[in-house]
Amino acid sequence: MLLSLLLCAQAQEIPFERYELPNGLQVILHEDHSLPQVVVDIWYQVGSKDEVKGRSGFAHLFEHLMFMGTNRLPGSGFDSTMEAYGGWNNAWTMEDATNYYDVGPANLLPLFLWLEADRMQDLAVAMTQEKVDLQREVVRNERRQSYEDEPYGAAWLEVPRLLYPEGHPYAHTVIGSHEDLQAASLQDVKDFFGAWYVPNNASLVVAGDFNPAEVKPLIERSFGHLPMRPLPERLPYTVPVQPQVAAVEVRDEVEYPQLNMFWVSAASYKPGDADLRLLASLLGDGESSRLYRKLVLTGLAQDVSVYQMPNLLSSAFLISVTLAEGADLRKVEAAVQAELDALRTTPPSEAEMQRLKNQFEYNFLTELESLQARAVRLNEYDAYTGSPDYLAQDLARFRAVSAASLSETAKTWLAPEKMAKIVVLPKANEEASQ
Repeated sequence: MLLSLLLCAQAQEIPFERYELPNGLQVILHEDHSLPQVVVDIWYQVGSKDEVKGRSGFAHLFEHLMFMGTNRLPGSGFDSTMEAYGGWNNAWTMEDATNYYDVGPANLLPLFLWLEADRMQDLAVAMTQEKVDLQREVVRNERRQSYEDEPYGAAWLEVPRLLYPEGHPYAHTVIGSHEDLQAASLQDVKDFFGAWYVPNNASLVVAGDFNPAEVKPLIERSFGHLPMRPLPERLPYTVPVQPQVAAVEVRDEVEYPQLNMFWVSAASYKPGDADLRLLASLLGDGESSRLYRKLVLTGLAQDVSVYQMPNLLSSAFLISVTLAEGADLRKVEAAVQAELDALRTTPPSEAEMQRLKNQFEYNFLTELESLQARAVRLNEYDAYTGSPDYLAQDLARFRAVSAASLSETAKTWLAPEKMAKIVVLPKANEEASQ
């Protein structure tokens, strides 16, 4: 695998072959014979941004339903069949897409393709109200465990309405509301499947130890007979320039206050995105980062997290600070704003820029040691840029970031008037907000 990484770094590419079946399914093949392993990764271009009003959380609910069996392989057969031979799988849902992947020994590739084609074809036929009810409760419990009962988790449920106007594709959470999840019907599930889980809305990556001459006919036999269908119209959108709500206070079962500062930011792979990702690292990645030194080492905070959270239509930039015991919330916010003000007027030093770029490139290429990571990256590049052949351009955009462009990015995207703020306060300390 190290050899693959070194070759990738030298060539600045992930070798692939891309073609399209007559039904619109995009196929991307990536050979790597360093280990007898394969990955099958299917990227469906449907996420929470494509949900209709009153059905928030539906894309994520459907991800769960995809593992509920078909007529040919009922119950938990999808998981148990591949696990019996050493394979494993998982999936995730985001605003823009739903991704499913299967990993295992190379001789399982025909099985993986058959399994994915089977549920792409017939999942809705075998869907029942009992399955919908079961997974609905699983997702509602996930919402409770990950947000409502998780310390500081409730704040994340507030983010969409702060940043996006009603009707915007990102104006609701991926997890959805209890009310919308309870309202989902069996017919809704079948309609969603028929609309979005079609070959012309999917991209299939096969990565690993295989022979393309053998795999291409297998892909054709597995997926080629599935019909393409017209896709629904996507929801219209604009990128907001101001937050919809300036500040929200959340009471939670936590011991210490937390300050969360959000900005709508550059969309993934668009101008400004690379600068914002490096800016996040400059501010909050590790003990040498600016806000860690300014807040944690001075005793004002327990921890600091800074992220550029990339999405297709627009992204969100977050600075999150969990205060130390006795720290003053206003003083912490002023310290963060002072650091941002300094960045807007004084570009980072050359030493800082070199550290940022070295750290980024090391992490970037190290991640690609994983065959699964390369499979997902090929699908992501294809979905976001229109081509899997984007690794060199991706590296180039980060290498092109300068100290001056970082400073300009802070001015453009992270202006104080564009910020939305969520403050999480302990329920037991009601006077803290006074």
